[in-house]
Amino acid sequence: MSLENYKVLNKIKDYKDLKHLSKEEIKTLADEIRKYIIEITSKNGGHIGPSLGVVELTIALLRAFDPSKDRIVWDIGHQAYPYKILTGRKEEFKTLRKYKGISGFLKREESPYDHFGAGHSSTSISASLGMRVGKDLKKEDGYAIAIIGDGAMTAGQAFEGLNNAGWLDPDKFIVILNDNQMSISPNVGAIYTYFNKIITNQVFQKPRQKLKVILKKLLGDTGANLARKLEEYIKGLFAPGIIFEELGFTYIGTIDGHSLFDLEKTLENAKKMRGPILIHVITQKGKGYKPAEENATAFHGISPFDKITGLPLKKASQNPSWSKVFGSALCQLAEKDEKIVAITPAMREGSGLYEFSQKFPERFFDVGIAEQHAATFAGGLAVEGLKPVLSYYSTFLQRAYDQVIHDIALQKLPVVFAIDRAGLVGEDGPTHHGVFDIAFLRAVPNIIITAPKDAQELRNLLYTGIESQLPFAVRYPRGESSGKIEDKFEKIPIGSWEILEEGKDIAFLAVGKYVNKALKVREILKTKGLSLTVVNARFIKPFDEKLLIKILKEHEIIITGEDGVLNGGFGSGVAEFMLDNGYTNKLLRFGIPDKFITHGKVHLLEEELGLLPEQMADKIENIFLKKTYKTVG
Repeated sequence: MSLENYKVLNKIKDYKDLKHLSKEEIKTLADEIRKYIIEITSKNGGHIGPSLGVVELTIALLRAFDPSKDRIVWDIGHQAYPYKILTGRKEEFKTLRKYKGISGFLKREESPYDHFGAGHSSTSISASLGMRVGKDLKKEDGYAIAIIGDGAMTAGQAFEGLNNAGWLDPDKFIVILNDNQMSISPNVGAIYTYFNKIITNQVFQKPRQKLKVILKKLLGDTGANLARKLEEYIKGLFAPGIIFEELGFTYIGTIDGHSLFDLEKTLENAKKMRGPILIHVITQKGKGYKPAEENATAFHGISPFDKITGLPLKKASQNPSWSKVFGSALCQLAEKDEKIVAITPAMREGSGLYEFSQKFPERFFDVGIAEQHAATFAGGLAVEGLKPVLSYYSTFLQRAYDQVIHDIALQKLPVVFAIDRAGLVGEDGPTHHGVFDIAFLRAVPNIIITAPKDAQELRNLLYTGIESQLPFAVRYPRGESSGKIEDKFEKIPIGSWEILEEGKDIAFLAVGKYVNKALKVREILKTKGLSLTVVNARFIKPFDEKLLIKILKEHEIIITGEDGVLNGGFGSGVAEFMLDNGYTNKLLRFGIPDKFITHGKVHLLEEELGLLPEQMADKIENIFLKKTYKTVG
């Protein structure tokens, strides 16, 4: 991974050196940045496609603006690898997404040039607008620039930000729409690139602004409106950006995002214009790396791969992923029940719904990056007697919390939430760990929350949820599933737990993936003379109160384990039940503490948190033998 073989990249320290490079050196630098990103991500994994697509855009931005005073905000941040490399993290980039290395997203504590950290989309316009207004209030100079993808522009918050910006009408505020949809034809892009070389040039802009002033002086508001309508009519003949113009932006587009020097000239010209500006840039996802260009979906975010062939280096899995188990089960159920429909907010492949979308296209709905809409849309389908299954990553479900409460749970609408990527997810880090869903859903009345111990139980809980006609959540982790799959479905009594192993000293109440951990803890402690009861607490809400009371009466020590936050989680629920009902058993809880967890491989994160089976066994043994009990562990 030595940088010595990189002719230009090796000799520059950061973005300040870009001004001193010749045009040929800039072109070489763009190629070398791509090569470097491919080199590192082939070993570490990461969001290679989005970042390869913005190399020229990043260089142009850092030549036109100065991030020490200008605020450059990348939406989500997974497209910011070139930005990281050119803002002083060239060497550190080798540690991308590794435990204790640099983040795969922007992170304010990582660099003074990371002006806003985000792992969820569509926040850049709102954040950068706040920065621009903040600078105005402090009477500070500097531009605020938001770079947002066309996918992220489908989310409501993006338009909330645009709407507010149009109303506030700030100067030195620029939104760059990074459009990498392949459906835009190259010749149209070329025509608009030519057009916008003119429209951003001061020869055009100065008379345009003067005409507005003259008409307003002569005819007042009528003249200003006339100038506006004339301008809209003319632009409507050539540009697709009228919606942005109506929101108060000057629309510039479309621009070839890989024509670096034309793009830089456009940015320089835009800096001289007043009011909010939207620049529509066309880029190619995966640009410069054939496997990523040809398979943009797979290379959006990918595990380590062979950089020659582009093929993943993953070890062959013995079992299907949890997402695949869910998707296959839903297809089987939908074949027998025409009322089943599937909804996802832009996560068709990730959520295992590709097969469903192909088999039942009329019953599949990808609503785009619109988590709130997805929930209420599912509620509307439920009102009409359909059986909506709404699939979210746990971290993205957070964005639809009000809709879960107000639009679904309050009205007792039968929507099934398939919550993927529950628990620690690894290298994507704190913005993507799905550790909050148990806690925030447990507070909501009328909703059932479950977690399967294995693949077949996931199938059975999904079936139970669909047939329950109640708001019903099934949460499951990322990665390879466990257990054997049977070609059948069985309803599980709502609120029921099961005892997997019986012991006399300690009871371990385990949720989801922690069931297997609890069984391993039992085997470890068995060699130490301790006997554990292991309970599959598959229903997080409601509890199996009858079984819980029996366990409390028969075991002095209760252990809980969950792949979610301890505050308000399953263990908290057990503690509340004990307190409310006068039980004085000793309780030790395992789960995620009250802090955001960094990125890294899951087993390293769990080791740091003391959540590996051997670590849990040691803690249980020490507490049991030393009698150092605490009511809350």
